[in-house]
Amino acid sequence: MVRAAVLPAVGSPLEITDIDLPEPGPGQVRVRLAAAGVCHSDLSLTNGTMRVPVPAVLGHEGAGTVVAVGEGVTSVAPGAEVVLNWAPSCGSCHPCSLGEVWLCVNALNGAASVYARTADGAELHPGLNVAAFAEETVVAENCLIPLPEGIPLTEAALLGCAVLTGYGAIHHSARVRAGETVAVFGAGGVGLATLQAARIAGAGQIIAVDVSPEKEELARRAGATDYVVASETTAKDIRRLTGGHGTDVAVECVGRAVTIRTAWESTRRGGRTTVVGIGGKDQQVTFNALEIFHWGRTLAGCVYGNCDPAADLPVLADHIRSGRLDLTSMVSERITLDGIPAAFDTMLAGKGGRALVVF
Repeated sequence: MVRAAVLPAVGSPLEITDIDLPEPGPGQVRVRLAAAGVCHSDLSLTNGTMRVPVPAVLGHEGAGTVVAVGEGVTSVAPGAEVVLNWAPSCGSCHPCSLGEVWLCVNALNGAASVYARTADGAELHPGLNVAAFAEETVVAENCLIPLPEGIPLTEAALLGCAVLTGYGAIHHSARVRAGETVAVFGAGGVGLATLQAARIAGAGQIIAVDVSPEKEELARRAGATDYVVASETTAKDIRRLTGGHGTDVAVECVGRAVTIRTAWESTRRGGRTTVVGIGGKDQQVTFNALEIFHWGRTLAGCVYGNCDPAADLPVLADHIRSGRLDLTSMVSERITLDGIPAAFDTMLAGKGGRALVVF
């Protein structure tokens, strides 16, 4: 039995309770969690914006130590430190055949499986494949990436979603070049990672935008050269800061129609907007045909940072070891499992960076 955060049904509060976690079967690995990040995607699962089978153990951004392996597992052994990969690619579907592993159509198939049971025997699903909001979890072998040497295991949890997403948004989707101007909308966990990635890419001016004035210090530590408190004049404020032109690139990390539209309007003619935030179906973004032609801007979606985690994690590890990427500065709160509901409330209020569940 291990303690875990269980979502009994969409719209229901999380229950912190004991679950019966079996030993790993063929091709499976049991991991003792060191830490798990509290991501907005977890909140989106609780309210139905994103749907997975329930009841489920949530949590998808985590790192830990292998404690047992099932038959046929060859890539890791007990004692190995690993990062959880919540969206493993199958390698055989059409997107995978094109090298677009972040769009794998089979990536979330594991979320429908039954991986554990409640104390009274009810079936439990593994959230976004990996069920990181638990003291231990059992995952498929391809849901693990060995942690490169020299990376603190606790902070490495952030590599499983926020950092890969923010880094990929800058380097793979927007393809920011040295000297370009960048605006980042939302200074939560993913936004802070995006700001750091923009700094690493050599962006000349990096403008952070958030509804909370209190996040300015966090944003500037991450690399922001300017800070704008979101308002009805945000696009004008950004153009004023950029000589009247707008930025070369905008990255939207919120997932709201008004923010996506504002990010697009904040870029220069020919600018590039990457949308990382996950919004609901009710969030409709509209453009007229003439402005699409006139401004020549591009708007692109971005899934998991358009990353190949196995290839990108060693690159990120090098940035961490060199001091270019600081994981600790992204963490605004360290909590226990019992603190996850309050961390959700903090996210809804637009406060803080990343809350980290430490086991």
